Amino acid sequence: MAVSGIGIVNSNTATQSVTSTLTQQDFLSILLTQLQFQDPLKPMDDEQFVAQLAQFSALEVNTEESAKLDALISFASINQGVGLVGKSVVISANQGGINGAASATGTVTAVSFDSGEPLLTVTTSSNTITNVPLTNVTLVHQ
Repeated sequence: MAVSGIGIVNSNTATQSVTSTLTQQDFLSILLTQLQFQDPLKPMDDEQFVAQLAQFSALEVNTEESAKLDALISFASINQGVGLVGKSVVISANQGGINGAASATGTVTAVSFDSGEPLLTVTTSSNTITNVPLTNVTLVHQ
């Protein structure tokens, strides 16, 4: 007896990726297959069935909450970067354009975004430093 596969599997193309996460639909497909082929003399325990459904539902809720929390953190980071425009900041030396100094002080003149991460443009008395991540800001002056 043949059992249909879950997810996308193509034996002809080795470069295609297989989905590594199970959705609720995948879980229900596995459960229905399990119910179809169970021994009628030893049926599956209904308490175990309900426990599996509850665990999967809780996992799905946690995954959704995690995605929403990631979006909230990203929004807060963007808001923080935009809030620094016009402010005087001190940036650490691990940013490339400081020319050997331990840190540099300048004014944030612009904010750009790379993959949702804010990158600051800081204008100092001697040059303009671009693509400064928020983690390199060590002090903010009013």
